[in-house]
Amino acid sequence: MTIKFQYNKTSLQGLEKQFKMRVRALPTIKNKESALRVEVKKAKDEVARLDSILQKKMEDYNSMASLWGEFDTSLIKVKDVKLAMKKIAGVKTPVFEGVEFEIVNFSIFSKPKWFLDGMTLVKELASVGIEREFFNQKVILLDYARKKTTQKVNLFEKVQIPGYDDAIRKIKRFLEDEENLSKSAQKIVKSRQQIGKEAEE
Repeated sequence: MTIKFQYNKTSLQGLEKQFKMRVRALPTIKNKESALRVEVKKAKDEVARLDSILQKKMEDYNSMASLWGEFDTSLIKVKDVKLAMKKIAGVKTPVFEGVEFEIVNFSIFSKPKWFLDGMTLVKELASVGIEREFFNQKVILLDYARKKTTQKVNLFEKVQIPGYDDAIRKIKRFLEDEENLSKSAQKIVKSRQQIGKEAEE
């Protein structure tokens, strides 16, 4: 990225303002990146934890597999997944608050006695599966925000700050050279005037 500038004091002031703003913002952006990195790791750990719980519950489910042929799946369904929003390092992220189920009324006496345990197991499996998927999506969302923040850190640190610094240095050198030339020209004019006066006398 080339920084456009002119060799004058106005351009110098504008560049210095942009430079200072980026230098001040850089630590904040780095902190945001670190916070997002930590949150991504937490969400990934949660996915791994939920995977192991889901695996364990699936093993329990498989031990009753022969009975599941009798289970009426229309008796239970997911009604709602409760979510809230929370800002993490300036990024809006969803917070999982639970799953709400809708259970159709049925007669306990007309169904096998394990049906209530089956309902509990289905609820647990669905809850863990939904929560795991939620955290999977959260990892994607937070990782995207972290990558964008890392890009911004790199842009500021490796491109813009050095670019503005270089442009400021060039303008200052030009203005100093211009001032030195002006002083030299004034000295030459003065010495010529002095020589002229001496010649007249």
